[in-house]
Amino acid sequence: MLSFWAIFVASNPIFSLSMQHPLIERNPAVMLGKPLIKGTRITVELLMRKLADGFSVEDILEMYPHLAKVHVLAAFAYAADKIANEIELEAA
Repeated sequence: MLSFWAIFVASNPIFSLSMQHPLIERNPAVMLGKPLIKGTRITVELLMRKLADGFSVEDILEMYPHLAKVHVLAAFAYAADKIANEIELEAA
């Protein structure tokens, strides 16, 4: 069950991406506007693909030593929130 705060934030457009995910940013001038780890050119998609390819968080941190574990976890949280807020379509 979602908490009151989670429901309030999810249903209130006043809460921007930066308020919900302060370590993730989108900039149309960088990486075609894909969600990035703030201050880098590392996309959330790249980190999710690394995880899907079998790399651990520790492996990812070795590949990108300027990232901290909190950055990788922020990318995972962002991706999970995007999936959780998808609109489900019924099959015809």
